[in-house]
Amino acid sequence: MSAIHPPTTRLWWKQPLDRVEGTWIAIAFFWCLIMFFMMPYWHVTGKQNLSNEAYRVSPEAHGKKAQEMVDKYTVRTESDQKIPVVHPPTGSDVYLVARLWAWWPILELEKGKSYRLHLSAMDYMHGFSLQPSNINLQVIPGYDMVVTVTPNQEGTYSIVCNEYCGIGHHTMVNRLYVVNK
Repeated sequence: MSAIHPPTTRLWWKQPLDRVEGTWIAIAFFWCLIMFFMMPYWHVTGKQNLSNEAYRVSPEAHGKKAQEMVDKYTVRTESDQKIPVVHPPTGSDVYLVARLWAWWPILELEKGKSYRLHLSAMDYMHGFSLQPSNINLQVIPGYDMVVTVTPNQEGTYSIVCNEYCGIGHHTMVNRLYVVNK
């Protein structure tokens, strides 16, 4: 049998395997098994994948929860647009809204304290990238992506949209402050 000519016998799949062909099938199968068992191992021991949750939520409901958080915990505003800087209590639910072409509000978290970060988009799919810590998540409208975060270094971090979301995509940046209190 060759790739150019059709098989001489109609039932070509019933022909016995060549030794080399069987060897390559066994190698591929063995490698698939290794990769299958390494995925959970890397997830647990590699500490490179976030364990997140996702729930269905309407954009309006997520926006309302974010607004309630802003009304309750705003400590100051920044920039010409008067973007609120929110300092929520330790262990609380923190809401971050992605919408054309902004992250809202600015978060101020305490070093060494855990928070449940809720991310949702109001309009299109966005990408949440926290730099320089290299945390990446997709933020999808209609879903509440929940991640438990515990900042371990104080400083200013950049939040960048890494999923093309339209003509103003390059302006979709924000800050996250980690403070030591």
